[in-house]
Amino acid sequence: MKKSKVSFILIICLMLGIMTACGSKESNSNSTTKKSGGEGDKTLILAAYGGSYEKALKEKVIPKFEKEFGVKVTYITGSSVDTLSKLQAQKDKPQIDVAFLDDGPQAQAKAFGLLAPLDENVVTNLKDVYDIAKDKDNIGVGTGIVATGLAYNKDVFKQNGWDPIKSWNDLADPKFKGKLVLPSMATTYGVHMLLMAAATNGGSDRDIEPGFVKMKEIAKNAVTFDKTADMSNFFLQGQAVATSWANGRVNLLKDTGFPIEFVTPEEGAAALLVTTNVIKGAPHPELAQKFLNFILDKEVQVEMAHATFSGPVTKNSKLDGDIAKKVIYGEDQIAKLVKVDWEYVNTKRAEWTERANKEIEVAH
Repeated sequence: MKKSKVSFILIICLMLGIMTACGSKESNSNSTTKKSGGEGDKTLILAAYGGSYEKALKEKVIPKFEKEFGVKVTYITGSSVDTLSKLQAQKDKPQIDVAFLDDGPQAQAKAFGLLAPLDENVVTNLKDVYDIAKDKDNIGVGTGIVATGLAYNKDVFKQNGWDPIKSWNDLADPKFKGKLVLPSMATTYGVHMLLMAAATNGGSDRDIEPGFVKMKEIAKNAVTFDKTADMSNFFLQGQAVATSWANGRVNLLKDTGFPIEFVTPEEGAAALLVTTNVIKGAPHPELAQKFLNFILDKEVQVEMAHATFSGPVTKNSKLDGDIAKKVIYGEDQIAKLVKVDWEYVNTKRAEWTERANKEIEVAH
C-alpha cells in the first residue's frame, strides 16, 4: 500500500514538472517573439538627423504618431552618412524601419538595395506630392525641400561697405581671403557647390572641370572646409563671413537673432531633398509605411516647415505669414531649383571627393 502511494505521488510530481517546463517554454517563446521585432511589439525604429531636426520630430511629429497608432518610436540619431553606414552593416538583418536621408545618400542606399518601395494603398498622401520629391521607382519620397545657395553676415558686409553677394563666383573675390568657411566635398553642400560652380562657368555634372577650376580659386579665401554640415559656430565665432549653405540652416541661425542672410544666386540654387524611406526587410514594415503616410500629411508638413525651415513637398499644404518667405514654398519657387542627378553624380562622387581632397581642401 505504501509503495503504491509513493508511486502515485511520484507520477503526480513528474506530470507537474512536465507542465511547468512546457509553461516555461511557452513563456520563453512568447518573450522571444516580442523581442524579435514583429509587428506585435508596436515599436517603430526611426533613424534620422540630430540637432533641430531631432527636436522638431520629437516634439511635433512623433508624439502625435504614437498617440494615433498606439505605438512607441525609438529614435536613432545620425547624419545621412552615419545612417547609410548602419543600413549597410545591417543589410542581412535590418534593425531600422524608417530612415531620413539626404537625397544623395538616399540614391546610394537605393542602388545598394537597402530600401523598399512604397505601398500606395497605405501611403495615400503620395498623390499630393510635387514631382521633384518623387522617386521614379517609388522607393522613398522627399518629405522636405531646401535650397543650397549662399549665406553672408549682413553686419560685416555693411561695416565694410560690401555689396551683398549675388553669384557663386562672388566667393572668389580676393577681399574674402581668410574670411570663408566652405563645405567639404564630404557633405551634400560641398557636392552642390562644385556642381553649381561648374554650371556657372560653362560646365555641368558631365563636364565638371570648370567647377574644379573655380573651386581652386575660391578655396584661396577659405579658412577651413567644414565636414559637419552645420556652420553655425563658424559664423558665431567670426571665422566665416560668407559661405555656401542651405536656406533652412541659415534661417535657423537667423531665428536666434544672428545677422545672417540667405541668397539664391542669380545662376540658381541646388535642390536638397530630405527623403524618408522604408527599409527593405524592416522589422515593422506595415508601421513603417503608415509613418511615411503620416509625415506627408498636410498639417504635419506645415509643422515641419515651421520647426525646421524645410519647405513642404505636398501641394495641399498651406503656409501663411513670415514662414512662407523663409522656406521653399509653392510651385514657382520649386521650379527654379536645380535638381541633382544623383544616380550619375554618385558614380563620380568618390573620384571627385578624392580629387577635391588633394587639389583643393588639403592643397589650399
